[in-house]
Amino acid sequence: MAGLPAALLLLGAALGAIAALPAAGARAAGSDGKPYDERLLRLSEILGAVHYLRELCGAGDGQIWRDRMQDLVNAEGASTLRRVRLTRSFNQGYRAYSRTYVACTPSAQTAITRFLAEGAQLSDTLVKSVP
Repeated sequence: MAGLPAALLLLGAALGAIAALPAAGARAAGSDGKPYDERLLRLSEILGAVHYLRELCGAGDGQIWRDRMQDLVNAEGASTLRRVRLTRSFNQGYRAYSRTYVACTPSAQTAITRFLAEGAQLSDTLVKSVP
């Protein structure tokens, strides 16, 4: 798990960059849907899963992943419908893993590592693709 802190920092930095970008994209697009919504919803789901799993495994992150999700909703949730979609994805990720894991296991640790890597990759892609 030596790469875990680096993955956490990368994902956190990328999420911060995403939160700073959407204002321009929101002005450019007149509709509620954005071409990157599928990736954004997947990222929301990952944040929910990571929030549950890291807490389960005693990472001591507190509410950091929920806070990052709130930043994402604040940045991207221009309409009530968008806010609901993003929140629903976060909750789906959280609930799916709360039903699967009741104790921190090696499998749960592996899931965390994979989610952090996927989240960092998604974040990087989103930062590069949002106008």
